[in-house]
Amino acid sequence: MARRDVCAVWNVEMRALKIAGAAIGAVIVVIALLAVIGIPSDFLTSAIQERVERETGYRLAINGGTKISLWPSLNITLSDIALQDPKDREVNNRLTASSIQADVTLSSLWSGEPQVTELLIVRPVLTMPLQRVREPNPPAKSSTTGTSEAKFGIEHVSVTGGTIVFSNVRDRVESRIETVNADATIGSDRKIVITGNGRGGGEPLKFEIKATAPAPPIERQNIPTEIAFEAPGLMQAPLSARAEVRLNGTAVMFNGVSGTLGDGAFNGWASLDIASNKPLVKLDLDFQKLSLAMEHGQPGTAAQPWSNASIDLIGLNYVDAQAKISAAELNIGDGRFAPAAIEASLMSGVLKARLANLGTYEGNANGDLYIDATSNPSYTLSADLSNVRALPLLRSLADFDKLDGRMQAKIAVRSSGNSQRAIMGNMSGTAFAVFRDGAIRGLNVAQMIRSLTTSPLSGWQEGDQLATDLSQLSASFKIDKGQAVTTDLNLVGPLVKMTGVGTVDLGTKMIGFRVAPKLVLTTEGQGRTADPVGLGIPVMIEGPWDSPRIYPEMQGILDNPEAAYAKLREMGKGLFGPNGAGLGSLFGGSQGGTGSQGGNDSTQSGQGGLFGGQLGETIGNLIQQGLNGGTQPPRPSRSIPPASPQQQPEPPSQSTAPSPPSDGDGTQDSRAMNEVLRQLFNR
Repeated sequence: MARRDVCAVWNVEMRALKIAGAAIGAVIVVIALLAVIGIPSDFLTSAIQERVERETGYRLAINGGTKISLWPSLNITLSDIALQDPKDREVNNRLTASSIQADVTLSSLWSGEPQVTELLIVRPVLTMPLQRVREPNPPAKSSTTGTSEAKFGIEHVSVTGGTIVFSNVRDRVESRIETVNADATIGSDRKIVITGNGRGGGEPLKFEIKATAPAPPIERQNIPTEIAFEAPGLMQAPLSARAEVRLNGTAVMFNGVSGTLGDGAFNGWASLDIASNKPLVKLDLDFQKLSLAMEHGQPGTAAQPWSNASIDLIGLNYVDAQAKISAAELNIGDGRFAPAAIEASLMSGVLKARLANLGTYEGNANGDLYIDATSNPSYTLSADLSNVRALPLLRSLADFDKLDGRMQAKIAVRSSGNSQRAIMGNMSGTAFAVFRDGAIRGLNVAQMIRSLTTSPLSGWQEGDQLATDLSQLSASFKIDKGQAVTTDLNLVGPLVKMTGVGTVDLGTKMIGFRVAPKLVLTTEGQGRTADPVGLGIPVMIEGPWDSPRIYPEMQGILDNPEAAYAKLREMGKGLFGPNGAGLGSLFGGSQGGTGSQGGNDSTQSGQGGLFGGQLGETIGNLIQQGLNGGTQPPRPSRSIPPASPQQQPEPPSQSTAPSPPSDGDGTQDSRAMNEVLRQLFNR
């Protein structure tokens, strides 16, 4: 009996083992099949959607379904997802992605704390709405704390082919950062490393963030963070910085900021308030050296019209900012300034910036800039420069190297427009500039005046070896709708003096000036007793400002040469000194050798005067006769020792024109002068 009972128990146990083995075998087969084909898990979709909406307030649409696979690890895949904000009427989808895949360890599922070893987000598109107005009292963001909060960890996150879109539907504005690839790892010691790259505005960018997260909750705790950022199209040099980051509600604080921008170190603080869709940025930074890139025009661009390409400033409407920037050295392009202090604010699309006591090439500058980008952009600029070295300033900022000297300038202008051409054509205001104790490089104004006696000039007759020394060059302009008008152009130099009036058309780069040039007979400078010599013939400068046509104004002079000759006689001693003594140095003929000093001064003979040659001598003789009532001025007596045999005097030049005889009433002189003037100006 006992033996029979034992056998029965043995049979029951064996039968149970067979059932269990069969069950285990069946489970293994099912697992193998699931590992190969995956589990269609549509039943999980509603649960995931409910959980996301409950935790975040966003609606999650899983259009491609959910799938779970078990090999080589538990993998959950969500396909074709879209995350929506039900309160946002302008943006339909905040986040879309082709797929999101998560690998989870089974052991972490049994423990109740899921551990995601790999999270892969494929082709996500994150849309950030842009707002013009900050919400005055944005709703506070609730934070879920307590035992009900899900506990999970993520070790590694990868983003491939991502796009960030900044959009305002009403303004029809859209800006993108594309081809974003990012990789983030979170170590067991809570160290976070995020690296990535992308393209913004067609330019490459690269970033790296390193941080050590504190134990939860992280709010109001310092997070040591290192940031590296490179954007060659935006910044001239790479940026690297360290900071103590703290989350304070909707504000992210960056305290104890220190780092380098290129080879210049900086320190300070910053903050970012994201309570509204329109962020508020505040920063206060001090740089040892701050370098900013500036695009220079290509050679020959002075002859090209202003660009009509649109200048897009609408982005100023979607962020508010307050900034204080100081620098021991500020580099703008090739310009060097030290020290610099800038205060700026950007509120509701209006930018206000003030530059105070900027060290500018041994002088200083102050300025205010106002830009209103709310609709058609408008600009207001006021600047005051004092005792600045003109050459390095103009060369570094405007590629202009023609003026040297000490510069003082005051500018107060305003304009509007969204292109270079519109801005220059709409400009109004006033400008004044004076240059002292310097030179006009590449131009010889006196030589240009002399050249005008033979033919008009095309262009500025530039040359590397040419220069015009100047004691002062000044002009004030009144600007209206792009037309800059001056009535007080004044150039004073040791060998030339010039006054004039004219207009500069800023929109078309055209100029029209009428100037009255005068030459100095000696090199004694402007402090001499005698006035400089002027022919009484204005000079016109007209055409493109990089290559104008320069020619004497002939109207009223050749049409009535007798009146012009009478005017020269009237000017008399004021122009040429007593008895026309200054004519020799002006006209370069032998007459100059018989001036008040007599003798054969080689500096006043030959081709050294304004006209030179036989024509110059003829003009000199004619004018002298006019000044003396039609007779030759007497030569001053002078005792000349006999020449030695080795120093026989040279015979008189055969080119010297004889003085035309006078008929007593000046008629012969007038006829001769008429002929000379006609020869002089090719009439």
